[in-house]
Amino acid sequence: MTTPAYRGRPVPDPDRVRRRMVLLAEGRFGPLTSKTANQAIRYLGDEVVAVIDSTRAGSTAGEQLGYGGPIPVVADLPAAMRFEPSVLLIGIAPAGGLLPEGWRPVILDALNRGLHIVSGLHTHLGADPEFSACAKASRTSITDLRLVPGNHLAVSKGLWRGRKAKTILTVGTDCNVGKMTASLELHNEFLRRGITSDFVATGQTGILLAGRGVAVDAVPGDYIAGAIETELSERDMEAGFLHVEGQGALTHQGYSAVTAGLLHGVMPDAMILVHHPARRRDDYGRSLDDLPGIIALYEAFVQPFRRSKVAGIAVNPALMTGAETAAAMEDIRQSTGLPVANVRTPGIGLLADALLEYLHSCAPADQGGAEKQ
Repeated sequence: MTTPAYRGRPVPDPDRVRRRMVLLAEGRFGPLTSKTANQAIRYLGDEVVAVIDSTRAGSTAGEQLGYGGPIPVVADLPAAMRFEPSVLLIGIAPAGGLLPEGWRPVILDALNRGLHIVSGLHTHLGADPEFSACAKASRTSITDLRLVPGNHLAVSKGLWRGRKAKTILTVGTDCNVGKMTASLELHNEFLRRGITSDFVATGQTGILLAGRGVAVDAVPGDYIAGAIETELSERDMEAGFLHVEGQGALTHQGYSAVTAGLLHGVMPDAMILVHHPARRRDDYGRSLDDLPGIIALYEAFVQPFRRSKVAGIAVNPALMTGAETAAAMEDIRQSTGLPVANVRTPGIGLLADALLEYLHSCAPADQGGAEKQ
C-alpha cells in the first residue's frame, strides 16, 4: 500500500505500542456503507489487521473496496483475535450516528479481551455505565472521537477577518461524497510542493486520522460556526493554507444545518465542490445534476460576508468504470467551465493549480468582508 504524504497524528494507543486495529463493520462493509473503516484502511492501512463482517467473511478489503489489499474480512471478534489486535474501531458512520444495539455484545467482548475501543458514533460509549465499568475492570480505554472540547462551544466572533492563513473548504453536492478525502489529498499535494499546509478535521473519521479536530455535527447549532472558528484560530499560521474537511450539503434537507454553520465559521477563501456522478438523487429524491446551480448557491451563501469562489470540482469515481468516470468529468467540465479531477490520481494537480491561481489573484479588497464589496 502506498503511504500518503500525510500520515496524520492518530489517536494514540494508551499502551503506547503500535496500534493493531480490527474494524467492526458487521453487515455494512462496502464502498459507500463503512466510511470510517474505509478511510482507516486507505490512510492507516498498515495498522489495520482485520475487518469484522460475517456477510463478507473470507474475502479481503481489496476485493470489497478496490484498495486495502489482503486485509482479511472475518466473521466475528474471536476470528479476528488470531491477528492480535489491540484496538476495536467502530467502522461505520450511520445516519443518526447511534450504536446498533446488536453490537453491544461485541464491544463488551472486546473490552473483556483487553482491546481498547475507538468510536466516532454520536452515542458516547465512554458514558455508558456498562461499557465504562467493563473498561475499568479490564484496564482498557474508550475513545469517543465526537466529544467536543469545551472551549469550542462558543458563538462565532468573526475571527476570520484577522486570520493569516488561507482557508480552503470542500463542499458537496450530497453527503458522503468524499469531502474528507478531497481535503486530505489536496493537503498532501500542497505538502508535496513544499507549501505550508495543514488538514483540519471536522468529522469523526478525519479526527481519527489527524489526531485532533472538532466534530461539528456534535456541536449545538448556535455554536457550530464558533467551534470551527476556534479550531482554525488555534491552527492559524503565517503564509499557510488550512484545508478544512466539509460536512453535509446545503442542498441536503437533513444535514444542511451543519453545512451552513461550517461555511460561516470557516468563511473560506476558496472552495472545492465534491461530486459523485454515479449518484443522481439524494436521500430525499432531489436531483444532483445541476452543478452550476449548486455552485452558485455555495458562492451566494458566503457572499454577504466576503467573496469566495468554487475553484474546481473533485469527482468521486466509486462504483464507476474508468470510461464512465472520464465521460462524467468531461460533461462536468463542459457544464461548469471549471477544472475537474479525481483527487486520487495525479490529476489533483489541476485543482491545486486552480486554487493557487485563484487565491493569488484575489486582491485584499475582494477578501475583506461585505462592507468592502
